[in-house]
Amino acid sequence: MSMDRTELRDSARKAFGASSATGDAAGNWAKLSEMGWFMMTVPEAQGGLGLGSEAHAIIHYELGRALVPGPVIAQMMLVEALAATGQSDLLDRAMAGGKMTASLALPTEDDVIAAVPDADVASHVLVTRQGSIRVVPLDRCTIAAQPTWDETRRLFDVRPPSASDGVVIAHGQAAEQLRTSLLLQMLLALSADSLGGAEAALAMTVDYLKTRRQFDRPLAMFQALKHRVADLKTAHSAAEALLWDRAAGRPSLALMASLKTHCTEAFRLIAEDCIQLHGGIGLTQEHPCHLFFKRAMLNCALGGDAFHWEEVAGRAVMETTG
Repeated sequence: MSMDRTELRDSARKAFGASSATGDAAGNWAKLSEMGWFMMTVPEAQGGLGLGSEAHAIIHYELGRALVPGPVIAQMMLVEALAATGQSDLLDRAMAGGKMTASLALPTEDDVIAAVPDADVASHVLVTRQGSIRVVPLDRCTIAAQPTWDETRRLFDVRPPSASDGVVIAHGQAAEQLRTSLLLQMLLALSADSLGGAEAALAMTVDYLKTRRQFDRPLAMFQALKHRVADLKTAHSAAEALLWDRAAGRPSLALMASLKTHCTEAFRLIAEDCIQLHGGIGLTQEHPCHLFFKRAMLNCALGGDAFHWEEVAGRAVMETTG
């Protein structure tokens, strides 16, 4: 890990510490704004930090590790869109911490925009459609809360008053390029968030196995449990190596989708096994392990699940081979 990467990771870890899922969401948002992380990838000429996708992944890794709540991924997507299209007034508000949002579901042509985080307290929502990208004021929209299992995020369905409402910030080929860029950013963020959460859940489990005793020995001394934890650590390390490789390069949408699928499935596997390794106490819904498991399950679905991306890849192969 490079020194810059280490410093950024340590800064995030110091700011958020352990799980913040039940902590002060407004306080966490203020910290993100003060540190300038909403403008992580915005060019310095526009007032941003001018950092690349690797720094973006580091931040989301640490946010996932601490289960930080709120629409951070959506806010960063909207900031990136505003910066790319030169919407300076809205960009200044968004970078200063003014809460805006974007859908974390795949774009559709339906009137309803699904999986919009914190739409009830945001001022604008980013709407992506085939051939156009718009920013719509949320005070004109109909908003309906959708119950979620994951307690760290609140999702809403948003219905704009009309298909043409809001300010068009990109259209045509420029809109398609920006939509692909935003989708890549979202998939990378979900991948990093998942591996951060998986690391924290696994560390919590290892600590438990070291302290919980049975037959006058710590559970960590039992070979069967050692092997099981080693398998989980191997799965996490392999996924993490893939994450940093993709974050440092310029992967295609297909490669980034495969990364997201792999990392979110690894998170789900690790979180589920961590519950089992905690034994009876792990099966109680009040145990912190369940917070990680619920976040893992939602991460698997957001941005397209494994079945969706397998279908996309299969159709692409069929079109290529004729």
